[in-house]
Amino acid sequence: MKKKESSPKRLLRLNRALAATGICSRRKADVLIADGLVRINGEVVTDFNRVVDMARDKLSVDGTPLQKKRLDYVVMNKPKGVVVTCDDERGRRTVIDLLPEELMHLKPVGRLDSDSEGLLLLTNDGDMARFLTHPSHEVPKLYRVNVEGDISKNAITALRQGVRLSEGVTEPAFVRKISANARYSQLEIELREGKNRQIRRMLAQVGYRVTRLVRVAIGGLQLSQLESGSWRRLNNQELALLQPTEADKSF
Repeated sequence: MKKKESSPKRLLRLNRALAATGICSRRKADVLIADGLVRINGEVVTDFNRVVDMARDKLSVDGTPLQKKRLDYVVMNKPKGVVVTCDDERGRRTVIDLLPEELMHLKPVGRLDSDSEGLLLLTNDGDMARFLTHPSHEVPKLYRVNVEGDISKNAITALRQGVRLSEGVTEPAFVRKISANARYSQLEIELREGKNRQIRRMLAQVGYRVTRLVRVAIGGLQLSQLESGSWRRLNNQELALLQPTEADKSF
């Protein structure tokens, strides 16, 4: 039987591997390597170009074993114009660029288009990411949305009942008009599904253009007072709001 090759995604240069555990930045990792404090499978390694298989190799620093994968959870207030991806082939600024080096191994959970703002989760916890994004779990996501003009009652009713898009009719949404005047309306919209640019497309279908879209909550987690472009780690109470149950994990 042919030996299964290591996936390129889990093969990391030594300093990146150390940073991925959350113990330090790559710059600090280079110092630890140069000082002879890093071991791979019990062997001292001072070669900066050494590649680590994160699924198989055992790392230690100064005699202390490192976990294969430290789970990190970050909430960010994504600014407008920043792309939700790990690496953009067009060279645009990504949400990963807003993180310190030791957290750049995290991945964004779900979608939030470049023109939108607000709450974004980043983690390396695959179970949580799948739980929050799988449509069967119907995790609610709340948005504040500005549209041009005074939106009509008929349009709001249509949004609540479901709007036909190219891939089918959307699920019923919670929609509330917060304020309105002749120039614009502000809405609160809660979705339990996640089609691409869904809110913008839904509103376009009922005749309104979105001028601002901010996600303010995912499940029980709220954006709160986090400044645009800033991030912080989730505290234990917030983490408990988002963790899947054992039944969810086995889905």
